[in-house]
Amino acid sequence: MVWLALLYCALLGVTSSSELLIRRRRSWIIDSFTLEEGHPGPFPYELGKIKVERSYQITFEIFGMGVDEHPEGVFTIDSTTGVLSAHKSVDYEELKILKLKLLASKDDKTLDTKLGIEITILDINDNPPRFPNDLYEVTVKEAVAQGTNLLSVLANDRDQPETPNSTFHYEIGTVSPKPANAEFVMGLSGQLSFRGCLDYEAGDVYKVLLVAKDHGEVVSLSSTTTALIHIQDGNNHLPVITGKTGTMTVKEGDTGVVPLRLHVADRDLEHTPAWNAKYTMEGDTGGNFKVETDPITNDGILTVIKPLDFEEVTERELLFSVENEMPYYSCKVKARPTSGLWEVDTSGGTAGPVGAGPKPDSLRVTIQVEDTNDPPTFTVLVHEAGLEENVAIGTYVQTVTAVDPDSSHARDFEYKIGKDPGDWLNVDPHTGVITTAKRPDRESPHVVDNIYTAILHAVDSGEPPMTGTATLLLHVFNQNDNTPTLSVNNVVVCVGDGPTSTNLTALDPDDVPFGGPFTFELLGEVEGKWSVDPSHGYKVNLVKETIVHSGIHMVELKISDLQGAFAVNNLSVTVCDCTATPSCRERRASSSTVGFGAAGILFFALLVLMITLMLSFLMTCKKDFTFLKTDLPNGNSLLSSNVEIPGTDCKIPIKPPTKSYLPVHDFSEIMQRTSSFKAVEESFYYQDYWEHNQRQSTLMYQYQEGSAKSGFLSDGGLLELLHQRMDYVQAKEDDLNEYYPHLYADEGDDADPHNDLENIHILEAVFDHGQLDDLGPRFKELASVCTPAQ
Repeated sequence: MVWLALLYCALLGVTSSSELLIRRRRSWIIDSFTLEEGHPGPFPYELGKIKVERSYQITFEIFGMGVDEHPEGVFTIDSTTGVLSAHKSVDYEELKILKLKLLASKDDKTLDTKLGIEITILDINDNPPRFPNDLYEVTVKEAVAQGTNLLSVLANDRDQPETPNSTFHYEIGTVSPKPANAEFVMGLSGQLSFRGCLDYEAGDVYKVLLVAKDHGEVVSLSSTTTALIHIQDGNNHLPVITGKTGTMTVKEGDTGVVPLRLHVADRDLEHTPAWNAKYTMEGDTGGNFKVETDPITNDGILTVIKPLDFEEVTERELLFSVENEMPYYSCKVKARPTSGLWEVDTSGGTAGPVGAGPKPDSLRVTIQVEDTNDPPTFTVLVHEAGLEENVAIGTYVQTVTAVDPDSSHARDFEYKIGKDPGDWLNVDPHTGVITTAKRPDRESPHVVDNIYTAILHAVDSGEPPMTGTATLLLHVFNQNDNTPTLSVNNVVVCVGDGPTSTNLTALDPDDVPFGGPFTFELLGEVEGKWSVDPSHGYKVNLVKETIVHSGIHMVELKISDLQGAFAVNNLSVTVCDCTATPSCRERRASSSTVGFGAAGILFFALLVLMITLMLSFLMTCKKDFTFLKTDLPNGNSLLSSNVEIPGTDCKIPIKPPTKSYLPVHDFSEIMQRTSSFKAVEESFYYQDYWEHNQRQSTLMYQYQEGSAKSGFLSDGGLLELLHQRMDYVQAKEDDLNEYYPHLYADEGDDADPHNDLENIHILEAVFDHGQLDDLGPRFKELASVCTPAQ
């Protein structure tokens, strides 16, 4: 310490050795005092006196904990005498030592001494051991073994450690209800257990008061907590069979019936594993029964799950046993020593060997089997046979055999056809011989993968009749009984600068080797006009040469299969110009399309036409027209004419005629029959026009028939007529939009004298001009319309 003082002196540079000794005295702790916690007083309570011997007067002052620091106002000191006093008590658990500073000063206020004072708080037993919880709950099984730790608790004492005040032990206070065959005990570390046997029937909940008590010398303090021990019922009562109900009989062949119910009683808590019954069955060698537990009544329900056969067994003896889902357990106290566990006798559960208890209750029951009418049984359930198609009616197919398991009805049944979709078969009701009733056809829709399926029955004469079933798979062998045919009867071929073609496909329902590939051959005068390429296969091309013009042509096509069987197919070929649209059919379809704008025009035209017809009806000037019959011969001739004017004027009566066709239709028909339309037919423009005119005439005939009865055309008829008119106008507009004028050699100033006109092919036929002398009575009726009355 000397060298430290020298070092400190050197650092200060101005401090003398006497001053250093004074500083050391000021750091002394001259004494320590004690104060018992919770001191009752009276206050101020004198702790002691501080003595500093001086020849001069000294004044004392204190600072620190308990004075001007927390807890304030506890201590004071007499400034003259140095007596230290306490003015209130201090809690040991809050402060165990309080440190103060003492200053002693001279009269001139110069510091004389600086001392440290420690005041120790003495602990007293003012805190009992306490549990962290006021209530503990636990659930244990009734069959739990004695000595098992049920729960653990831990108390704590705040008094000074390792003193009697903080040392405590656990003990049992009270138990409610008090068990007759068990005792709860507490271990040194707070483990709650029991010895003996728990009994659910004696109490399902035990309320145990747990005590923690300290070892204070002056006074012993303690606290308590409560533990609720819930007992889960154990299976300490076996179920007992009390009776049975049911017919105890089963009809052979029945399933799902309940011939027996077993009734049991159990004293354990209902609808718990200790009460729920579990049944076992012995003697069911055929697996015909099952036994289940009714979850509500705890009854045993016996159900037939597999049919019984009276011919095999007439009765079945069954042994039923019943126990619980939870293993059986029992516990009995034999001796109660003062220390350690008690002597108990247990069986089953967790406290003893399983199965050591009494045997389950059992009952033997005999189930009677009643005889019923059994259906006949086929010896073979699936029969297979084979036939060629088209064999003669009455051909032998197969023989089926059935037997009746009932000994009293061994042959009392008949064979019948159950399912025969094509009515192909007959069966002898007594012998089971199957023969054909129709000629089999392999191509029939009832034949799938060359197999025709039929169902056969054997029906007995019992009440009610019983039926046995078998299946017949009839393999039908193919014959060449079909000839090849085309998949379509009409095709379209386009006009072109060179040969054009269309695809043809042939079909034959016969299988190999009576089908394709096929041989194709054109018949008739087709050289230079038509050909097929290739001539063998399933699909060929029909080739049109350039010499064939627009129109509808009939082509005969011979198609032969691999065996030479053939058929001549008449094919309708439409030749047309496809430059505008891909095919003529598409062009015709497009010509009937009417836009939304046309719908408005259609409605307006309908209104105008209705007004016009009404005015025409009032202004008629001619009698009603009569029918013109349509059986005039068609001369197919063309008369030369240089007349380009419409003809003579003729007033046609507006009044609706009483009979069918309008004059314009009859005139067109007469022109058809007296002129050659061969050249016109080569142009689809005029062909469409002619078909349209035919439709218009038919509609007008229908409308006039209606007007003849009502005096006016129907709105529906007028609407349809306007639709047809608009379709025709639309189609012609489309054609005109696609039409481009052609400059011929003899027209215009720049005509090329070397340019030849296109050849027009007209059918060369001799026309008799005398045919015009007498065209028949209908033509005269038409002529009379435009001829003034004589």
